[in-house]
Amino acid sequence: MQIKDDDGGRAIEVAVRPLRTSPEGPKLAMVVFEDKPPAGSVRKEKKRTVAREQGDDPRAMDLEQELRDTRENLQATIEQLEGANEELKSMNEELQSTNEELQSMNEEMMTAREEQQSANEELATVNAELQSRVSELTEANDDITNLFASTDIGTIFMDSRLLIRRFTPSMTRFFNLIPADVGRPIMDIRSKVAYDDLHMDAEAVLATLQSRARELQAQDGKWFSMHILPYRTRENRIDGVVATFVDITERKMAEQQMLAARLLAESIIDTIRESLLVLDSDLRVVSANRSFYRRFETTREETEHKSIYDLGNGRWNIPRLRELLDNIVAEDTPFEDFEVEQDFAPVGPVRLLLNARRLPGADNRPERVLLAIQEVTRCEARGKGES
Repeated sequence: MQIKDDDGGRAIEVAVRPLRTSPEGPKLAMVVFEDKPPAGSVRKEKKRTVAREQGDDPRAMDLEQELRDTRENLQATIEQLEGANEELKSMNEELQSTNEELQSMNEEMMTAREEQQSANEELATVNAELQSRVSELTEANDDITNLFASTDIGTIFMDSRLLIRRFTPSMTRFFNLIPADVGRPIMDIRSKVAYDDLHMDAEAVLATLQSRARELQAQDGKWFSMHILPYRTRENRIDGVVATFVDITERKMAEQQMLAARLLAESIIDTIRESLLVLDSDLRVVSANRSFYRRFETTREETEHKSIYDLGNGRWNIPRLRELLDNIVAEDTPFEDFEVEQDFAPVGPVRLLLNARRLPGADNRPERVLLAIQEVTRCEARGKGES
């Protein structure tokens, strides 16, 4: 290339070659500028030198010089082409390696996509199961809420620190509870019943894992049965206590009425001058009235829970009486005015009329046999047998 300068001009040689870089980097080229004398002057100088040395034709010498220059240029071009080919080959290998890496990355991305799709399907299944569980839990919670609202049993749940977890609406009849009391200690709640030791009994249940029961009376006169039990989780772990309060006012009143009726009946029986025995199905004495103890000169300890045939040193062990009593137990066959004449120590010989019948049981109580003993007359002679 010829360029102009202050001296008029000069020749330079320009070489451009690509630079090898990483596949990810930019493509670069190197441009080299080098001063070079003009080819004509070099050839002419060579021609003159050769002509002077050999005395040949200058024209032939110029042609030979141009041929040599052309060969040199061609050789340089071939070398540059081979270098470029090697660089292109190296770049091609790098591109092929990069392509393989990209293909491998693409396969990995496809595998990751398939795994992500599988994970999404599993998450969708888990989400559906979770939604089903949430629906079941909501339904169970609604059932528990309705159960608590409809039951008359006061129930309160406490954790291991005796903090209130939950309680039924009926529990407000026993304690001054409001929904905001959830999470408060039970000892901070005022009771409506004559019972201020709930937290102490709850602590005892947690310590011993043994349930506790009490019968309590409220301020309005009603009676309640209280039970405290350990709260067990599904893993059988103790995680607090449960206290229940059941209204037993009717049962308590019935018991009181039964007690009053029993006392009345016992008072009436004790005022009867006729001797009476109440026997169970095994013909053991359940009770006797005062007239029996006084007439046969015995005590309650010597009579109750003993077989009738063992009373009076076996004086009541009469074959015919045994038969009649067995018939009452087995076939409900009462008998009346069965006369017995016997020597009952230490009373002596007496003549008795026996009446017996079976008393039906009530409220799952066993049946009883009532034996009435009426004295007819006292025998003068001792040791006479049955008439």
